[in-house]
Amino acid sequence: MADDFAGGPEPQPRAEVNAWNGFVEALRSAGEQVAADTADLSKTEQADGFRALLRSVTNQLGRLEVDRDRPELVAFNQWRQKFLMDNPDFQYWVADIRADGHYRIRGNRGDAAYVSITVYASAGGTDAQATARIDSDTLTFDESGGYQLVLGGDAPADGDWLALPDRATVVWVRHFHNDARTDHIGWCAIDPVVRPEVPPPIDPARFTKQLSKLATATNYLPHIWNAAKAADQAQPNQFRHWEEMSGGAVFTEPGIHYLRGGWELAPDEALLIEGELVDCRFWNILAYSRFLNSLDHRYRNVSYTGATASVVGSHYRFVVAGTDPGVADADWIDTEQRPFGIIVMRFLQPERPPELPVVRRVAIADLPEQS
Repeated sequence: MADDFAGGPEPQPRAEVNAWNGFVEALRSAGEQVAADTADLSKTEQADGFRALLRSVTNQLGRLEVDRDRPELVAFNQWRQKFLMDNPDFQYWVADIRADGHYRIRGNRGDAAYVSITVYASAGGTDAQATARIDSDTLTFDESGGYQLVLGGDAPADGDWLALPDRATVVWVRHFHNDARTDHIGWCAIDPVVRPEVPPPIDPARFTKQLSKLATATNYLPHIWNAAKAADQAQPNQFRHWEEMSGGAVFTEPGIHYLRGGWELAPDEALLIEGELVDCRFWNILAYSRFLNSLDHRYRNVSYTGATASVVGSHYRFVVAGTDPGVADADWIDTEQRPFGIIVMRFLQPERPPELPVVRRVAIADLPEQS
């Protein structure tokens, strides 16, 4: 008799349930990949792999729900949300926008040495192209460092304006700081020029799509890390021109020339990096982990700018090591005792491409002492 009551239509799969389960599965899969990739590393690096994964997910969760009609400039890559080569010498904010939108950006530069506002067109993921921008050279600042910009719509009768090209999807605001640890940090905000209509409480299809995209990105993160560090591991202790990042690729700042290299050192070794500066608007050097997170810039010497480095004439000299060897006329970059990591140098609007530095792997005992 029980069989007489069985049957009936099969329950239809629920899209949001499938998307949620996909996200949970992506977390599991990514965690298993991180565990496998770090199996032969130290306990510190093993734990740091999962911290980097959690930071990345936190970063992306912070931008999961977006409102292109009433966008928000969200602080990006703070120390708890590091994601794909953050830069603590910059303060940056991101807002998802509509190509046909009409907005007003307000802010204050604080002690920033340079400010830029860049619009990107994106086909999804990290595929992006800078399509419109304005910077400190043309932005108008008041006596206190405040600025205001109309974004999209028709050009106003006066004031700063930036048109929105077709396919524009996101705007980034960047403040470059010579010393972010002591500088006064500014702010920025974005508002629609015209108050938008009240939207539905939730768009189920849109939410499901966003959650599925988050799952895909989470699943790929360990593979992105592995691919990104492959060249640095294959040819460690040397630098190269990182030309893949030129022209505002992958949401980078247009006009920056990047130099990049990896270190591979024993506990009693150091890496000497020496070179000649090129005239440019701003430059810095920064150390990263194998998981593309900056090292602990809040407490350690892992980053220098043109204002904080001990430049002699136009000559820079850095020593990369787990402890400070006290080398004369050299700035110490703390590896946190990591046997492998990545160094990136950024040169904003250089008058010519910077020369590759001379890099030497040496025993710490053979380094000259501080005079």
